[in-house]
Amino acid sequence: MKVLTANRLIDGEVVWYGAAEAWIETIDTARLARDKASEEALQNVGKAALAANLVVDVELIDVELVGGRIVPTRLRERIRAAGPTNHLHHGKQARPDFVPVA
Repeated sequence: MKVLTANRLIDGEVVWYGAAEAWIETIDTARLARDKASEEALQNVGKAALAANLVVDVELIDVELVGGRIVPTRLRERIRAAGPTNHLHHGKQARPDFVPVA
């Protein structure tokens, strides 16, 4: 399975393309690609958003479902989903509603 991630151009925030067909700030409701056709559809969304100067660094990343939650398989992407590793009071992990993905 894969999800589409990028950085929002206006502020650099890590975002994912959501199931509601919008860029979202948490991976929890990212749109899942379970086959090649879905992956291609997400890639097209990413290309269009890049061309519209909405996001940069668009990438499909590997994820798995763990206990019903979307979890990136690579450490780099887990860090991007949570925030910086230097302090728990920075990034997405500092939000009151944050639930760690790993």
